[in-house]
Amino acid sequence: MAKTHQVLTHPAPGTVVPVRSYTDEQKAKIEALREYADTQLLPKSDPYYPWELRWLNKPDTMARYMRAAKWNLEDAKQRLKGTMEWRRDFKPDLIPPDEVRIESETGKIILNGFDNEGRPILYMRPGRENTETSPRQLRHLVWCLERAKDFMPPGQESLVIIVDYKSTTLRTNPSISVARKVLNILQNHYVETLGRALVVNLPMLLNFFYKGIAPFLDPITRDKMRFNPDLLELIPKEQLDADFGGDFEYEFEPNSYWEQIVSFCKIAPDGTRLEDAISQRTEDTPADALVATIAPRIESLAEEDAIRREEANSTAPQGLEEISVVA
Repeated sequence: MAKTHQVLTHPAPGTVVPVRSYTDEQKAKIEALREYADTQLLPKSDPYYPWELRWLNKPDTMARYMRAAKWNLEDAKQRLKGTMEWRRDFKPDLIPPDEVRIESETGKIILNGFDNEGRPILYMRPGRENTETSPRQLRHLVWCLERAKDFMPPGQESLVIIVDYKSTTLRTNPSISVARKVLNILQNHYVETLGRALVVNLPMLLNFFYKGIAPFLDPITRDKMRFNPDLLELIPKEQLDADFGGDFEYEFEPNSYWEQIVSFCKIAPDGTRLEDAISQRTEDTPADALVATIAPRIESLAEEDAIRREEANSTAPQGLEEISVVA
């Protein structure tokens, strides 16, 4: 395949997403969990209420929490309540792109391509770390998880994470304390979202790292981890980055990558969704008023895109771009 800056936003043609089916008893428990969630909802006057409702209304939310709790309704209620409280504080669906953009400038976390079952692939390369440890790194990771959710085709509820330790050093590798925070978020607030965790090019020097985090891995997460697997058995060759033996000759360029992700996921500068801003007003707002309300936001986004493209054209080096963005 020719070298490209184009991000893959859809699975390979012919990909079949496995369909989940539930028994009548399981369906009843999913419905019961939703009824419980409604009793925990924020009041409509709360600014975050629409976003909490949006998340609860997603078709996979209740089912994922029931599966994570192994169909124990009371356990699922506690898990769901904990995540609702976390989301109210962290607001993962309202992180403005520019807040975390600097974390993406070296390609340390890249969302690109899909596996054999239509799961989006999140590449993590700790060796490309470009910032000091801070809460923003964690918010960038969560922003990427949310974008991976946006990439999922209908019926798919999980993603693939490929962790590439090539060129990673003790300095660039995340600390065990940071890894614990990441695991807490993944295991407790993105339940049943990790489909596979594939670790490649792990040097002997960093074996201690996995021994250090092993006690914090729940059995389900541990079962999904594979070390140095044959990636071509799991990912179509045309969807797998050439760095890992695939045919996809992707060249990372930070401005192009970022603009593609933000555009495909329809993320507004303030972290909201452009489509939501429109749909929330279409039913009860006159057309002229709707245009007047939405136009400034669209114009603002267009102006930002124009500025970024101009900056990219004036600063981009000649020839092949060097990779440069992880949490």
